[in-house]
Amino acid sequence: MTEFENSKDTADRFEQAREGKLNAIKQMGIDPYGGRYDGTEPAAGTKAGYRDQKTENGGQKTEEEQQRARCAGRIVLLRDIGKLIFITLRDSSGTIQVGLSKSLLESKWSFMKLLELGDIIGASGGLGKTKTGEITIWADEVVLLSKSLMQPPEKWHGLADIDLRYRQRYVDLWANPEVMELFSKRSAIIRTVREYLTGRGFVEVETPMMQTIAGGAAAKPFITHHNTLDMDLFLRIAPELFLKRLLVGGMERVFEINRNFRNEGLSTRHNPEFTMLELYQAYADYNIMMDLTEEMICLLVEKYCKDSKTTFGEKNIDFARPWKRAKYADLLKEYAGCDIADMGSIRKKAESLKINHKDMDDAVVINEVFEQTVEEHLNNPTFVIDYPAALCPLTKRKKGQPEIAERFEMYIAGMELANAYTELNDPAVQEENFRQQLRGQKETMATMDHDFVTALKYGMPPAGGLGIGIDRLVMVLTGATSIRDVVLFPLLKPIV
Repeated sequence: MTEFENSKDTADRFEQAREGKLNAIKQMGIDPYGGRYDGTEPAAGTKAGYRDQKTENGGQKTEEEQQRARCAGRIVLLRDIGKLIFITLRDSSGTIQVGLSKSLLESKWSFMKLLELGDIIGASGGLGKTKTGEITIWADEVVLLSKSLMQPPEKWHGLADIDLRYRQRYVDLWANPEVMELFSKRSAIIRTVREYLTGRGFVEVETPMMQTIAGGAAAKPFITHHNTLDMDLFLRIAPELFLKRLLVGGMERVFEINRNFRNEGLSTRHNPEFTMLELYQAYADYNIMMDLTEEMICLLVEKYCKDSKTTFGEKNIDFARPWKRAKYADLLKEYAGCDIADMGSIRKKAESLKINHKDMDDAVVINEVFEQTVEEHLNNPTFVIDYPAALCPLTKRKKGQPEIAERFEMYIAGMELANAYTELNDPAVQEENFRQQLRGQKETMATMDHDFVTALKYGMPPAGGLGIGIDRLVMVLTGATSIRDVVLFPLLKPIV
């Protein structure tokens, strides 16, 4: 018998034993899957609200005066010592001890003996302290709300197997309290981002997730099919072109916290489905987007990190302002030793880096070399500004320097977190840039977005646009070094 088969056999026997207790509970006339349980308080709030039971003159409070509590949660620790059973109950706020005494629960004691690790119960009773000082609900009512039939993580030390944690996040969240804390923090971070932007006059909007044209970014899309219209659609790779249409319509400050889908690789920094903040501000440019990015992320650091210096894996990150702003060409010269205008030296460098550059456009080769030689050195928050224009078809060029685009990418710990432009609003230039992109791509799914060009012809105000990867931002703010640690249900290969 293999190790997997042995483990499965043990689990099956464990489940059968629990089903026996389930049947015993049913024979007692008890619903093992309960119903609503009103009037509960979070465990953490119950403990925080505890008051000493002694009166002002030193006597004990009467039964009527005694503080009561009512909580619900999962049993994560159970100690049966005969006529007493001590349970540790966990809810989303934390844990609280529940004491079961035969003297208080005499008529239900046989039922109490059937409770197990993993069961979800409701308990109410007097609130007091044990001799060791543990705040405890001395239950005079216990209600079974859901019987657990599966074996909890061994010895309740938490779910340790990384792959199993991702596959069984529903166990990971209550077996590892720090995981619950991380995802609570993720939610709070997104809430703060919303508050920051709406407080500055931005309007939150929603744009289509199924699109007839895969646009707004250079990425391979996922394809789906609409049966009624008998047409293929693309899952959104970026909301950019729709948000810009709203600028044309007069919505001067818009943002969307959206799900994007890119049919590309998996890694500790990439998930095919990811969360992106994208925003646009009329009459702004990429300099204003830099100021906004720095201010907003520093606010998040102040609120959710211990101080402005944090760790990310083995890296130490200092968020102290002002953040570094460095030109793309200068960084390429510093770390790759190449002049951006000298394609001979750049292709020679690509050769040494084992980049298959033969059929690549010059701009793509430059960026491949940049990624392999520069990014790892961008540890503290750094704005890389002024990209080669050929890489940025949706970006306005610098005045007097048409080869340079007013674009930045912001890096932390060698990882790109943000991308921003001074947005291109000249319809003729935009149409030509689209055509440049499409040349030589006849066999791909790339298509000209004529409607977007039409929208620009009506007039789009000068604007700054910004995209921030929420998953990566949460990674940096929480110290999680894998994107799977900050995505509740990351994409995983099925177990065969």
